[in-house]
Amino acid sequence: MTILRYIVIGLTYIGLGLGYLPGLRMNRASIALVGASLLMALGVLDLKAAWGAIDYKTLIFLFSMMVISANLAYSGFFQLALDQIMRHVRSPFGLLIVLTFGSAILSAFFLNDTIALILTPLTLGLAQALSLNPIPYLLALAGATNIGSVATLSGNPQNILIGSFSGISYFDFAKALTPIALVSLLIQIGLLWLLYPDVRSTKSCLSGDPLHYRVFKPLLTKSLLITVGLLVAFLIGIPPAQATLVAASLLFIARLKSQRILNKVDWDLLVMFSGLFIVTDGVEKLGILNLFGSLVHTPLSILGVTALLSNLVSNVPAVLLLQHLIPHPDQKTWLLLAAGSTLAGNLTLLGSVANLIVAEAVAKLGYQLSFWEHLRFGLPLSVLTLLLTYWWVV
Repeated sequence: MTILRYIVIGLTYIGLGLGYLPGLRMNRASIALVGASLLMALGVLDLKAAWGAIDYKTLIFLFSMMVISANLAYSGFFQLALDQIMRHVRSPFGLLIVLTFGSAILSAFFLNDTIALILTPLTLGLAQALSLNPIPYLLALAGATNIGSVATLSGNPQNILIGSFSGISYFDFAKALTPIALVSLLIQIGLLWLLYPDVRSTKSCLSGDPLHYRVFKPLLTKSLLITVGLLVAFLIGIPPAQATLVAASLLFIARLKSQRILNKVDWDLLVMFSGLFIVTDGVEKLGILNLFGSLVHTPLSILGVTALLSNLVSNVPAVLLLQHLIPHPDQKTWLLLAAGSTLAGNLTLLGSVANLIVAEAVAKLGYQLSFWEHLRFGLPLSVLTLLLTYWWVV
C-alpha cells in the first residue's frame, strides 16, 4: 500500500511537470484530480480531510480575477491598451521597450497567463505588419508577463496562493517586489539587445496598419471603474478574496450574457488547484516533505530549491509543497518564495504556463519558438534576476 501511494504521488508530479502522462489524454487538471482521488482511495486522507485541505480563499480570488479579466477582454480594453502603447513606437528598439513594459504593467494587475493569451496574436500580427522578426518580441512578451506579475498579489496564481497563506497586504507585497520587477525588465531588454541585433535600431522607420478591434464603451467604463475600486480596496486592506468576489459579482450585473463570461473562466485551473491542495496535504501526511527539510534552512537554499522545483513540477505545485516545508516562514521568506517561483519560470520554455501559451499560439500561426531559442535567453535572464532577488530581499 505504501509503495502504491508513493507511485501515485510520483506519477502525479511527473504529469504536472510535463503537462501530460504518456499514452493518456490527460491535462494538468485531470492529473491533479485523479491523483487526489487515488490518495483518498488508498487511505491517505478521507473526503472530509480532503475538503478541508482546499484553500477556498485562493479559489475565490482566482475565480474572481478571471471574471474581471474576461470583462475587460470583452470590452476591448487589452486591445485598446496595446494600440495606445504602439502609437508611441517609432523604431524596432522602441517597440521592444514599449511591449516589455506595457505587457508587464498589465500582468501586474491581471493574471499573467491571461495577458500572454490575449497579446500573443496581437504582437505577432504587429511584427508581421512591420516586417520584423517576431521571435525577440515574443520572447519579450513571455518574459515580461512573468516578470511583471512578480510585483503584485494579483499578478499570477502562485502569488495569489502566497497572499492567502502569508497574510501579506497587497500594498506591502507590491512595495517589496516592484523594484525587482522594474530592474528585471531592464535586464531583459539588455539581453534581447545583445542577442538580437535587429532590435537595436532606433531609427524612425516603422509604419503599419492600425490594429482592428472593437471597444464596447459601457462595459469598458464599468469594468475600469470597478477595477479601480478593487485596487483601492486592496490598498486600504480589505481581504483580497472578499474584495475580488464583490467586484466580480458587480460585473455580472450587465446586459452581457453571464454565460459568455463564465465560458472564459479557466475551470481547468481551478480544478487543478483543488486537486493540488489535496495531493499536497497527502504528501505532508505521509511525511515525504521531512526528507527535504534540511534543504531549506537558509534564504539562499530556499531560493535555489524554489527555482529548481518550479522548473521540475511547475511553480504552483512548488509553492504548495514549499509552504508546508519551510518552518515558521516570515515575510522575507514568503517574498523569496513568490519572486523565486515566478522568475524561475523564465528559465525554460516549460517553466511557466505563459511561456507555453506564447509558444503554442506562435506554432498555430506558422512560427516556431524552440526550446533552445528560449533557453539562450531564459537561462541568463533567470540567473541574473534570481541573484537580484536574493540581493534585494535578503
